Amino acid sequence: MANREELLIIRAARAGQAAAQLKLGKRYLFGGSGLPKSLATALYWLDRAAQQDEQDAWLLIGRHVPYETVRQATHPSKLYVWYERAFDAGVAQAGLVLAKLVLGQVDGAVSEAMREKAMRALHAAAQAGIAEAQWLLAQSIGHGDGVAMDQARPEDDTHRAADDKAMREWAVRAANSGVVDAQYALAEHAWASGNRDEFLRWAHPLAERVVDRADAATLASRNDISIVTRCAQALFDSGAFRADIPRFLEFASQAGDSGAQRSLGLWMARMDVSGKRMDAIPGPANYKKAIRWLQAAGQQGEADAWFALSRIFLKPECSQRNLTDARRYLERAAQAGCGAAQMELGLQLWRHRREDGLNDVQALAWLQKAQSQGIAEAQPLIDRIATRPEPEPWAQTLLGSLTREMSDLYPQLAARIELAALFGLSRTEALLIDPKTADHGHCLVVDIRAQHPHSKRRLIQVRNAGDRRALDRLVAIFEHVASGPDGPEGNYRQRLYRLKMLEHR
Repeated sequence: MANREELLIIRAARAGQAAAQLKLGKRYLFGGSGLPKSLATALYWLDRAAQQDEQDAWLLIGRHVPYETVRQATHPSKLYVWYERAFDAGVAQAGLVLAKLVLGQVDGAVSEAMREKAMRALHAAAQAGIAEAQWLLAQSIGHGDGVAMDQARPEDDTHRAADDKAMREWAVRAANSGVVDAQYALAEHAWASGNRDEFLRWAHPLAERVVDRADAATLASRNDISIVTRCAQALFDSGAFRADIPRFLEFASQAGDSGAQRSLGLWMARMDVSGKRMDAIPGPANYKKAIRWLQAAGQQGEADAWFALSRIFLKPECSQRNLTDARRYLERAAQAGCGAAQMELGLQLWRHRREDGLNDVQALAWLQKAQSQGIAEAQPLIDRIATRPEPEPWAQTLLGSLTREMSDLYPQLAARIELAALFGLSRTEALLIDPKTADHGHCLVVDIRAQHPHSKRRLIQVRNAGDRRALDRLVAIFEHVASGPDGPEGNYRQRLYRLKMLEHR
């Protein structure tokens, strides 16, 4: 409750006395014996006193009223003048608030002259060692008054390089002064540029602070989880197999980060994704924990976690060794898009091709998928399993002489000739193949051994979208046509007779 003296000051302030308004503003600014500390109320009375030319009033505003309080005022733009005067009087803190007020406005809301002065004020505040000003200055240099930091500026390379250097210098100063946002930004930039040593310089203290201050279940920021995971990964990549790596990984894993779960599973298994033992990691493998975390990562979409699981279940030293489970996880990894798993599954199917008539077809499919992901080792095996289509001269010559009338008269025969021209089929293969059953999407299976015992079964690759479209069109011609000697094409002799007739026309 206000005492008698303060009540007299309040009365005089309400009556418009500048000195009383100044006194009342100071009481609310610092708190009095009977008045609570209230920055918003202090700003109200100091503003009224400053309007009556009380110099101490705008100096107090510049020194002690922060940006957050001014921003909540009814008309913040009317308060620029007090911070401008305080800055001109040498109050560095006022320069920071002036810059935040002005630079936060959209273009056109303030004059260009005011923007330039706000930048000068921000420089002065940064030079005075105010960490918040240093970080704001780094951001302003990097993108210009409130745009994202990673956007390029339309300037020449020399000017941009100078800006980048200045931006980094101020960001480093702010980070060294304890500005967490600056530390995060520098760590993010170092990670994106691949500089792991620089990343660890900023990220490791952040990660330590994150892990020490909260448990994963209550952690709110995904950015915090990411910094912990990346820090563990950078430490691991550097060969510094320290005790904080599993601590960081377990923290991020408990928070649900799939990458951390994958890395923690591999750490527990003391192996890389391919199953190779990593002797540099100290201690024995714990496959039970490894399986738990790799399963969690796989369920969140980490395809190579399934592949790592398939390697674990093959290990003789694993008490849960199970070849069936190993194959199941290998298939899951391949289906999820893991190139290494697709390569391994293709190899296994090829090795066991005699156990099932379509194993080589499936092997080719997986190997083609692995090859499309950049696994060069798949290509030689693909060429071994399936031939590449090479045009047959007899079919190309005959196809060129076919008229529309002949194609309409013998549509299936014309389609067989075109099929032979596209995929390099012999006359016998072209006349006996059943296009509907031969088409397997990624390849054409040519198998006429039932009608021609001395022939060999072979696979022909469907190499591109053009081949695929042509094959779809040709197969559609046979879609509703009965095959065999009772169909419209007749038996092999009848087809051969029509073919020879077309060749001699």
